Amino acid sequence: MARTPSFDREAVVRAARTLFWTVGYESASIPDLEAATGLSRSSIYNAFGSKRGLFDAAVQSYLDEVVRPRLRPLSGEVVEPDAVIEYLQGLRDAFGTLTSMPASHGCLLVNAAGAPIAHDPKVAQVISDYRAELHDAFARGVHAHTPDLDAAERERLVTAITSSVVAAFALARIDPAEAGRGIASAIEFVAHHT
Repeated sequence: MARTPSFDREAVVRAARTLFWTVGYESASIPDLEAATGLSRSSIYNAFGSKRGLFDAAVQSYLDEVVRPRLRPLSGEVVEPDAVIEYLQGLRDAFGTLTSMPASHGCLLVNAAGAPIAHDPKVAQVISDYRAELHDAFARGVHAHTPDLDAAERERLVTAITSSVVAAFALARIDPAEAGRGIASAIEFVAHHT
């Protein structure tokens, strides 16, 4: 008979998520994961199958608990006209708070995109799907903000916003202030199309 895990799975995944987000998949050693989660190596492997299994759980947690709640105003049934501006302002403000995870560590998935783990086809697909999810949310936000904008111009605006957000996340680890300025420029770009 299999033993029931005697730990809080969500808390363990969140602790691993923080470690992966901070140092990356490759640099997160099993001893580091043991220290972060409070689980032994054997418990990690029993519960998640491997370090990679724990990473996959951490990525899902990141999407469900960090990314999607922030995108919810852009992906709900009704999208308010200022939802895209409010999302961008919130991100700009996060980059201005040096103790926030986005300012100090960027984005878990953008970071993974620049690491060897991105060569894994499943991870590459998750990163691609994440970018598409951002794009789709921004498309809904831009449409609500500028419903009369020509479709081709709206797509250019959405692509520019998506690229600005991804670039800001990539830059945040080394220069959060510049990342914030990039988002401020995106806000101005959206406002220019109003």
